[in-house]
Amino acid sequence: MKLSANFSLNEVTKSETATRNGIPNTASQEVIEKLQALVNNVLQPVRDKFGPVIVTSGYRSPEVNKSVGGSATSHHCFGYAADFEVLGMDNKELALYIRDNLKYTQLILEFYDDGISDSGWVHCSYDAADLKCQTLTARRVNGRTQYSNGIL
Repeated sequence: MKLSANFSLNEVTKSETATRNGIPNTASQEVIEKLQALVNNVLQPVRDKFGPVIVTSGYRSPEVNKSVGGSATSHHCFGYAADFEVLGMDNKELALYIRDNLKYTQLILEFYDDGISDSGWVHCSYDAADLKCQTLTARRVNGRTQYSNGIL
């Protein structure tokens, strides 16, 4: 099923963890509608501007989310969020572009190391009812994830 010109439902629901562990990761119609909004408002505009987008984590069923150690309230579980990168683009530059040009619920530059352009990834969620444009940076500090406001 195509969600946009360049994104399929499979692309935003595919999970290596689910496949490896035999865990179902099937999206309901309600989740598909939320994924459609995410694709139309974030992923496709990024693709149109910069070229191929690699989605590393999109929808996660509660079982898949638990298996990867995700928060029980993760936007991934509801179809609002994706983790992604753009081939050949610095992830910090990608996060800054999204911050400055798109509407979103939450944008996180995750585990980026300054000067290493392909380190980390971008997490972005889109919930049309809650476009608060919260922007964070996630870093590992003493083995724990620490969030800071803004793109650092």
